[in-house]
Amino acid sequence: MQNIIDELSWRGLIKNKVPGIENKLKKPITMYIGFDPTSNSLHIGSLLPIILLIHFQKKGHKSLALIGGATGFIGDPSEKEDKRIFLSQEILQNNTESIKNQILRLLNFYSEKIELLNNLDWIQNIYFLYFIREIGNHFTVNHMISKDSVKKRINNKKNGISFTEFSYSLIQGYDFLYLNKIKNCQLQVGGSDQWGNITTGIELIRKKTGKKAYGITFPLIVKSNGMKFGKSEKEENIWLDEKKTSPYKFYQFWMNISDLEIEKYIKIYTFFSKDKIENLILEHRKCPNKRLLQRKLANEITEWVHGNKISKKMIEITNILFEKKNNPFQLLDEKTFISIYNYIPHMILSYDDFKKGIFLLDILKKSGFFSSKSEANRALKANSIHLNKILVKENILINKENMIGKKYLLFQFGKKEFFIIKIE
Repeated sequence: MQNIIDELSWRGLIKNKVPGIENKLKKPITMYIGFDPTSNSLHIGSLLPIILLIHFQKKGHKSLALIGGATGFIGDPSEKEDKRIFLSQEILQNNTESIKNQILRLLNFYSEKIELLNNLDWIQNIYFLYFIREIGNHFTVNHMISKDSVKKRINNKKNGISFTEFSYSLIQGYDFLYLNKIKNCQLQVGGSDQWGNITTGIELIRKKTGKKAYGITFPLIVKSNGMKFGKSEKEENIWLDEKKTSPYKFYQFWMNISDLEIEKYIKIYTFFSKDKIENLILEHRKCPNKRLLQRKLANEITEWVHGNKISKKMIEITNILFEKKNNPFQLLDEKTFISIYNYIPHMILSYDDFKKGIFLLDILKKSGFFSSKSEANRALKANSIHLNKILVKENILINKENMIGKKYLLFQFGKKEFFIIKIE
């Protein structure tokens, strides 16, 4: 496909677009996407804007990645029910550096030399009076409160919206205006929750320069509860930093995508050609239980985020843990446990606990996977517990004879949850 709009539409990467953008993109233009440093790591939702940057660059356009060193001070109110907690300058600087390094590494993987900017470089030099006179003068309060991100907060009588957050859209709009003047940037791309902020920038450029600017949004990737992945969310995310989400958990997230969604995800999260993806989908549909698409996606995206060495290790660990044909004790030796121990949930217990043996339910409670022995007992009665890949049906006494390599116990809860106990 030569047309970037056709490419993105087929992949399901366009939610909204300004009329006329198709004709504008027939020739190379400059576009940008922003990343606010509200955390020290990106997450899988953040991969979408990076993917968009790469798609545009590959099609001959100029992509700019903008880190919001200034907008991060304020916090975007979009999709937020509560007021954001302000981060200190030191934390924001650390976050900015971490995210910058992640973005550069992800882009360099595909050899895309995309320019990286920080809006703090120009926002910090603006006088407040100049801003409210020269920028704020172009927008009525009526216009501002009509935007969904603001309207939802105003209608929230408990929290409302502060003037600080209210001004966020104007600052983002100014970014677009600045990049339009300095870099001839004519297109801003963002998540669907950014549509109001993007149109503010488009309107500002029109009023200040008389030029036409454009915007495109992509659909947000949401969790199973319908909430979007977000850097400042308190709930658990799938992070790109291996210290926040282990590579094993990262890999398993993709492996566990349902057959209903995997065909959508393979288009969104890979750069495979249309022909290749369509052939993979046809092959997958013939035998879905082999999880061909899930494996392809998990392998591809784990290698991109964590590197080839770790990706191969995750494939090896997955094959070991989910292998059903071979004898468990041929698969699980001490060497194997040493290689996989740090990648899956684990804990250490003392040999003293095993001198007289320790009952299974007591260990299960210690593992933290169950809040009480009664909960663990219910799982046991439901045939949901495996020890060293062998189904356990009663509260057995565990001692050294049950250990692999005299120091490891492998527990499996249900079909997907694994836990290793190391005894030393």
